[in-house]
Amino acid sequence: MAEELVTSKVDAGSGGPLLIGFDLGTSWTAIVTNRDHRKRIRSVVGYPRDMIGIKLLGQPFVVGEKAFGMRSYVDLRSPLKEGVLRAFVERDIEVARDFVGHTINNLNPGGEEEVCVIVGVPARSSNANKDLMVKVFQEFTDVVQVISEPFLVAYSQGTLVNCLVIDIGAGTVDICALKGAMPGEKSQVTVKRAGNFVDEKLEALISETYPGVQINRHIVCKLKEEHSYVGQPDEQIIADFRVDGKPVSYDITDAVGAACETLLPGITEAVERLIQTVSPEDQETSLQNIFVAGGGSGIKGIDQLIADALSDYGDVGVTCVTDPIYAVATGALKLASELPPQYWEQLGSTTDY
Repeated sequence: MAEELVTSKVDAGSGGPLLIGFDLGTSWTAIVTNRDHRKRIRSVVGYPRDMIGIKLLGQPFVVGEKAFGMRSYVDLRSPLKEGVLRAFVERDIEVARDFVGHTINNLNPGGEEEVCVIVGVPARSSNANKDLMVKVFQEFTDVVQVISEPFLVAYSQGTLVNCLVIDIGAGTVDICALKGAMPGEKSQVTVKRAGNFVDEKLEALISETYPGVQINRHIVCKLKEEHSYVGQPDEQIIADFRVDGKPVSYDITDAVGAACETLLPGITEAVERLIQTVSPEDQETSLQNIFVAGGGSGIKGIDQLIADALSDYGDVGVTCVTDPIYAVATGALKLASELPPQYWEQLGSTTDY
């Protein structure tokens, strides 16, 4: 994807380490580097189902959009579920290794080049899951650190004091109150009703409204990405389906709006809980500086709906970041560029407040 990177302090030709900001997501992964790589990759690995699949594939596995395009004859697996590695099944760890290894190797690091990665993880990831993430990445890197995704969004925006970040992904919604230091557990909330939950609700609503419609999660996800909104729709949403193999067109306007609005209760409850952890004199400022990132920030009207839901708290300002898909990865690269890798271990130390 030919897009310009945010300027890094490390010059691509300086001979320094390869620095990678890595946003490993449930559905999509975003990567930016100080070598001007900027990639968005579907977070799936495809494995052949049988001998025919092995012959068609010609390799042990395929990754990303290529794997998704072969989904009729490969077994698709995601390295994450609800934003975290599935630690107790070795097969799932192998999927993560294959995905991470393939992705980093495709960046073509030089043989002697040091590879340093900062990886975004959900706000309330357990220490065990963070350790597992580090272990997977250590196989392919020299230095790795995992950092809260909403913190990295705030870092990309240059706003680390008196603000709230809402990062709406596929597996989780991660919300964080920034107070000028690395956030601890009390300053972060992970909500598990996120983009995938919206897909489930939308599929159920369409199936309930139009019995017999042939629909699956891939179709639903595409419809959501193209038409998602909350509040009042800009126009009627007509979608093409099939019933008994025959083409039909149905109005799904109400279904899309209702499915997307299921995100709101979890978000507002989390914000209400986090604002109480902010010093009283800073609460007004924090509520006026709420940033929404992640794929879910593309839902039309999501900023205004959140602001309206929090109106009892006074003047609330909600802004969707301008580069939501790459906000986590860009923040990770910015942090990696501004803090030498030998000091990254200190980033893992947080104090609750």
